Amino acid sequence: MRWIRLHLLLSAFAGPVAATPAVVEDTLAQRLTACTVCHGKEGRAAPDGFRPRIAGKPAGYLYHQLLNFRDGRRHYGPMVRLVDPLSDGYLREIAEHYAALDLPYPAPLPTQESAAVMQRGRQLANEGDAATQVPACAACHGAALTGMLPATPGLLGLPRDYLSAQLGAWINGQRRAHAPDCMAEIAKRLTSADVSAVSAWLASQAVPPIAKPAARPATAPPLRCGSVLEPAP
Repeated sequence: MRWIRLHLLLSAFAGPVAATPAVVEDTLAQRLTACTVCHGKEGRAAPDGFRPRIAGKPAGYLYHQLLNFRDGRRHYGPMVRLVDPLSDGYLREIAEHYAALDLPYPAPLPTQESAAVMQRGRQLANEGDAATQVPACAACHGAALTGMLPATPGLLGLPRDYLSAQLGAWINGQRRAHAPDCMAEIAKRLTSADVSAVSAWLASQAVPPIAKPAARPATAPPLRCGSVLEPAP
């Protein structure tokens, strides 16, 4: 008992032991853990269906979107606050980091839409609609719809809710791009039924094993698009 009392007495006078501070590596990947709160682990997408996958998208596309949030062409508050103080060079580093990630995609969710709706969605995605002057999604987003260099994103592996929400944002002006804004022009030619159909069909398609963006095409896109060009300094 005397030894126990002595030990307690010495412990009281010794005071608390200083905690060893945690060592956090100062790397870009560590700094970007803030992005995982919304975009999921390694940028694989959030489960809510509205915050998309950013891993593996073309660096040019990701860089454009970061600039668009910072410079007022896109209006999602949390993203604006995150990128507002960042320089062009740092935004490009972020874009290149996520573009370099080559990660598998989950299987698509089953759809409840009718065969007629899915056929219309397939037509818009692969053939377009000459009567309404809507070019095929594949004309700009690649024959496999996995994107096209330098700055056009893939459309597969994205939730239906996200796809339809983005088309709606193009239509109502909540989302804009560098002029000429070809996506806004195309989206405004779609009916609400077309938006629903093409979103449903795209979301139902499995991502191919090789989901890299296609090379820059030799031919010009069907419309002039400021978003596929390098932003001016």
